[in-house]
Amino acid sequence: MTNSPNSATDARSLYLDLLKGTLTGAISEDNDSILGGVRTQGSVTLKRKIANAVGVQANKLGLEIAVKKPYDASARAQGLDWPVRSESMIGLARMNNIQMAIESVIADGVEGDIIETGVWRGGATIFMRGVLKAYGVTDRKVWVADSFEGLPAPDAARYPADAGDKLFTQTGLAVGLQTVKHNFERYGLLDDQVEFLVGWFKDTLPTAPIEKIAVARLDGDMYESTIDAIAALYPKLQPGGFLLIDDYGSHASQCGAAIHDYRKEHGITEEIVQIDPFGAYWRKSL
Repeated sequence: MTNSPNSATDARSLYLDLLKGTLTGAISEDNDSILGGVRTQGSVTLKRKIANAVGVQANKLGLEIAVKKPYDASARAQGLDWPVRSESMIGLARMNNIQMAIESVIADGVEGDIIETGVWRGGATIFMRGVLKAYGVTDRKVWVADSFEGLPAPDAARYPADAGDKLFTQTGLAVGLQTVKHNFERYGLLDDQVEFLVGWFKDTLPTAPIEKIAVARLDGDMYESTIDAIAALYPKLQPGGFLLIDDYGSHASQCGAAIHDYRKEHGITEEIVQIDPFGAYWRKSL
């Protein structure tokens, strides 16, 4: 086998495709529902509550009760389901968007680091580091920003859009720092180009030692988490850099409302491009 430019490019593409497929659970078709495990919002039947209670007790004994469900490749591509074992729930379309943004700033020489605010099990940031590794980039860092305790309780007095939000009660969203670091290690991607910012965004992001940002991905779900992140990071986003938004949804969403309020206040007019039903992005004008 010759080590030609084409073969190197093919190997890079294969690696990154495998990394995306593994991190999202698309390759393993991870689609079980684990009783007593990760919970989603919404009403729950009495039967399901009882089943979950049994599952919780089983988990305490080191056992797992899983319900098999058909795998839906389309849902996984769009990030519409929630894999219980994989490192990311954002789906393949949003993973592809991360890759496009990083490859673009590398190709165009846009300076700056890469950051995600709200990382869950670390899947998107692991992939960010993987893209840099695949391209041999050694002068950029990946910043992993999270409370590692889940989401904050809503401050409805300051942020009325968050009133009634129950995400802070979802224990499945609280993934500890050591677990995320271990996930990086499992992929061979924990090194000195990965930095962790531990705490609430309002406390960590304004003083984070980041000079320039090339790609910022916001995944804070709530109005407060989103406005805190964009207010601290967008001024550091370089011309030609990308702002990626998870949970953007529509103008009426908490995240979407924060984005639109910030853009209006600061006269930002770049077109917002929808990735899938939840994700969106724009590129900062040169």
